Amino acid sequence: MHIQWYPGHMAKAERQIKEQLSIVDVVVELLDARIPLSSANPKMDDLLGNKPRIVVLNKADLGDPAITEEWVRYFAEQEIPTILLNAVSGMGLKELYKSVAEVMKPELEKRAKKNMLPRRARVMIVGIPNVGKSSLLNRICGRNRVDTANRPGVTRAQKWIKTQGGFDLLDTPGILPPRLEDQEVARKLALTGAVKDDIYDMDMAVREFLNILREKQPEALKTRYKLEDDNLNELPVDELLELIGRQRGLLRPGNQVDLEKTGRVIVQEYRNGKLGAISLERPYY
Repeated sequence: MHIQWYPGHMAKAERQIKEQLSIVDVVVELLDARIPLSSANPKMDDLLGNKPRIVVLNKADLGDPAITEEWVRYFAEQEIPTILLNAVSGMGLKELYKSVAEVMKPELEKRAKKNMLPRRARVMIVGIPNVGKSSLLNRICGRNRVDTANRPGVTRAQKWIKTQGGFDLLDTPGILPPRLEDQEVARKLALTGAVKDDIYDMDMAVREFLNILREKQPEALKTRYKLEDDNLNELPVDELLELIGRQRGLLRPGNQVDLEKTGRVIVQEYRNGKLGAISLERPYY
C-alpha cells in the first residue's frame, strides 16, 4: 500500500512555512531520533535558505545511543546545532533554550551597537505530523499559554506565545508533510507511528521489522518474548510471528495465534521502548 500526500496540500504547507520565515529568527526542526532522515522533509534546506536552524532529535530515549551520537556528528558536520530531547519528560529542554540564546547572540550584539534594546528571540517549530510537536509545545509553553502582542510590520496579525525558555513562539501548525515516494521511508514512518496504522499495510511492516530485528537486534527479541531458539534467522517470518504470539498468549478460539494482534503488540512495544532503544537508520556517509 502506497501512502500519498496530495501535491496541493504539500505545496500549501510549504508555502505557509516560507511566508512565515520572514518574521522569525530561528527555526527549530523537530525530527524523530530513530529515523532522522525519514522524518525530515527533503525540501527543508531549500525552504530555510540562510535562516538559522536548530535540529531537535525528539524521542532520543527510544533510539540507540551510539547511532544517535552518529547523527549528532552528522549534523555538526553541516554546522547545524543538534539537541537530544524527550519532549514528554522534558529532557533536553534546557539545552534547547541555551541553543536558541546562542543563535540569537549576533542579532543582540548588532542591536546593542545601534543602542537598541534587546528583544526576545522569535522562534518557529516545524516538523512532519506526529513527530512530537504537540508534546514539545506543551512543555515549552507551560499550562498557561500567554499570548504576546501581535508584531508590527507584518501583512497580517500573527499570534505569538511567550514561552518559559525566554523566547516568543509563533503560534502556527508548522507542519510539513513527509515525502513518501520512497516506500522504505513510509514503512519507517508507519513503524514509529508518524502515519496512521489504517493507511499503511502494517502486516507487511511488522514482518519487515521482524526481519530487521532478528538480524540486527536478536537479543532484544529473545529477551522481550522469551525466545530460546538460537536459529531465529532460519525461521520463516510467519513462524517467528506465530512463536511470539503463542509466547504472549495471543490466541484465537481453537488455539490459533492471532497474527494481526501479535503484530500490533510488537509495533506498540517498539514505539513505547519496551523492545529497547532501537534506531531504524543511521547517517549515510
